[in-house]
Amino acid sequence: MSLLTGKFGIVFGVANKRSIAWAIAQAWHKAGAQLAFTYQGERLKENVEELAGTFGGDTLLMPCDVTKDDDIARVFAEVGQKFGKLHLLLHSVAFAPREALEGEFLDTSREAFRIAHDVSAYSLIALARGAAPLMTESGSIVAMTYYGAEKVVPHYNVMGVAKAALEASTRYLAYDLGPKKIRVNCISAGPMNTLAARGIAGFTDMLKHYEAHAPLKRNVLPDELGATGTFLASDGAAAITGQVIYVDCGYQIMGM
Repeated sequence: MSLLTGKFGIVFGVANKRSIAWAIAQAWHKAGAQLAFTYQGERLKENVEELAGTFGGDTLLMPCDVTKDDDIARVFAEVGQKFGKLHLLLHSVAFAPREALEGEFLDTSREAFRIAHDVSAYSLIALARGAAPLMTESGSIVAMTYYGAEKVVPHYNVMGVAKAALEASTRYLAYDLGPKKIRVNCISAGPMNTLAARGIAGFTDMLKHYEAHAPLKRNVLPDELGATGTFLASDGAAAITGQVIYVDCGYQIMGM
């Protein structure tokens, strides 16, 4: 029997085939989970529709703007109607206005700060609140974070602060949801060439820096993130909650 046979999950954050969310979704599917997907706006619908379609024509696909409570409520109502219950949730959603990822953090506008935290951090709370009533047989919520939450990464700026809020939210959610046997964890991934990452100035230099300084002397692969996501979703991680798991070829341990 595969690790996730009989499990139902929902994936937020697939943009295209290079998305970390897609790497984890593929791994969950391969491990036996039945998945639903959301997409942000009509611009991404075709991409997500094509990818989700590879899992079967009846795969549930729904629009969702995570800044709108009505959208979130509708998504979980549809998931409940189709699956009857839920075991897995992947939060791979983050956004900050482009101008906030250029120049100095000091110049972050109030509006850019609000948007970054609403989309990238508060959404985890909102999605967990929507998912919890369906996770009647225990559950695993996995969010994606990055090292810029704890150390300064030039040009990551307000997104680093939002990711710090995401990681703190993970701990508080783990405490609240623990009695319901729902676990909440983060994967802190090394840099990958995703649609979101390409919006960060100097991203190519970041990839080279990690490769040069990480103990494993390389960058993380999508399949490795998928494997970690599957582990956190499985019963093998039944005693792990409120944690940040670094999957970055060891870069996080280095001081120099």
